[in-house]
Amino acid sequence: MGPRRLVITVCPREPGVVSIPLRPGGPPERLDAAAIVRELRGLVAERSLGDRVSLVEGCAGGCGRPGPNVGVTLHSVPRPGERPDHVALGWKTYVYSLGSLPSLATIVDENLTDDPAA
Repeated sequence: MGPRRLVITVCPREPGVVSIPLRPGGPPERLDAAAIVRELRGLVAERSLGDRVSLVEGCAGGCGRPGPNVGVTLHSVPRPGERPDHVALGWKTYVYSLGSLPSLATIVDENLTDDPAA
């Protein structure tokens, strides 16, 4: 698939919290949907990934039980001078599974590249 651009969707209307470290090896923190958006934005800014990762609020699925839930759509990186398109090349959801991730940063790390070791 090559280099990717991510659109991460977090549903702000789902109640609930998840306990998850922000970064690998860090202590778990209790995060609701608003805190997940805030922390992911900070992570994206800290890593200077604003041109490759964007966050939006919207339905991420899983409305039957408390979230928070996250969805990720994978897009191609446009060539220089081209506008990004909105055609998803793939997707991944984290519905009811955020707490099983090693960290919140995993959402970006495992989706931004084809290389699973990266």
